[in-house]
Amino acid sequence: MAKREGAGNRGPEFWAEAVKRMNAGESVASLAQELGVKERRLYRWRAKLEPQEKDPKRQREAALGQEVRRLKQALADKVLEVDFLRGALHKIEERRQGKGSGGAKASTTRSGK
Repeated sequence: MAKREGAGNRGPEFWAEAVKRMNAGESVASLAQELGVKERRLYRWRAKLEPQEKDPKRQREAALGQEVRRLKQALADKVLEVDFLRGALHKIEERRQGKGSGGAKASTTRSGK
């Protein structure tokens, strides 16, 4: 069985050069496409070659990435909450209109009006 030539069979020099290009600011997506590998593999090799605890910039990037993920989750939770409350309010309004005689307005007043 012949060994398949692919991203996994490339040597450390290849990956070191790819990581060097990533760190120089080259687009990871473009670099991955050019090299014929997945972006995830590039990030894995960077983690292997440059442990985060030694690079304060990478530590900050990791912390900011975690914060972004936390905020995205909080936003998604709030969107679900708002959707639920809108649905509940809509049901309450439908029930209120159904109980009145002939669709008359509810007897409650709004504050400030």
